[in-house]
Amino acid sequence: MIKIRCLLILSLFFCSHCLFAQDVVPAWGGGADDKNISFGFSFSYVSSYFKIDKKLDWRNPYIDNEGLKVTDSIKSIGSANSQGFAVGFLARFKITEHLEARVTPGLIFADRSIDYTFNTPGQNVKKAVQATVIDLPLLLKLKSDRIGDFRAYVLGGVKYSQAIGSRVNADAGAALADKLVKNVSSYASYEAGIGCDLYFEFFKLSPEIKLSNSFGDVMLHENHPYSRPIDKLSLHTLMFSLHFE
Repeated sequence: MIKIRCLLILSLFFCSHCLFAQDVVPAWGGGADDKNISFGFSFSYVSSYFKIDKKLDWRNPYIDNEGLKVTDSIKSIGSANSQGFAVGFLARFKITEHLEARVTPGLIFADRSIDYTFNTPGQNVKKAVQATVIDLPLLLKLKSDRIGDFRAYVLGGVKYSQAIGSRVNADAGAALADKLVKNVSSYASYEAGIGCDLYFEFFKLSPEIKLSNSFGDVMLHENHPYSRPIDKLSLHTLMFSLHFE
């Protein structure tokens, strides 16, 4: 519902500029569109969560190698939206007047979490999946005709993500009930979004909303009470970005 509201607000924003921009003398926009290659930077708000596919026996209690019950039966496993932010760099490569390729590497600070509810309430826990990630997206941007100081666009592509600063053995020696849930160190995703270019005298500003979904499974599977019930984790991300060129 939040994603739909954001898209509707941005659509209204597009329409309002289309109505009023026709009587405005077009701004130079820093000359970004006049060059075959241009550069910029971006700031982003990030909201993400995991889509969780569970194993058929995911409700079963966890029994350790010595036959002792570590956790009770599971009632539910879920992942709420978690917020974060990103800073990035932008490189734009002009293909035609209405099509360009973009590389937008960024540093993402956005931890995710998984909530476990057990039949024994005292065992309920939220497991944070800590991650600082370098994103390397490669996108194609399809632009409308420019109307005054406004131009709408859609974009799509793929990205490669690499975690930094995370340690696979961070919970080595911890009790089974204290084990961490971890992601693989690298994974790929597909992305799609909409946005608009707003032209000012010395620069171009591009507000943008983008959705991304990971390919395959991003979970590092281990034998402990919080990893064993999960068959697959997929990462879903919403980003609202401000690009400056």
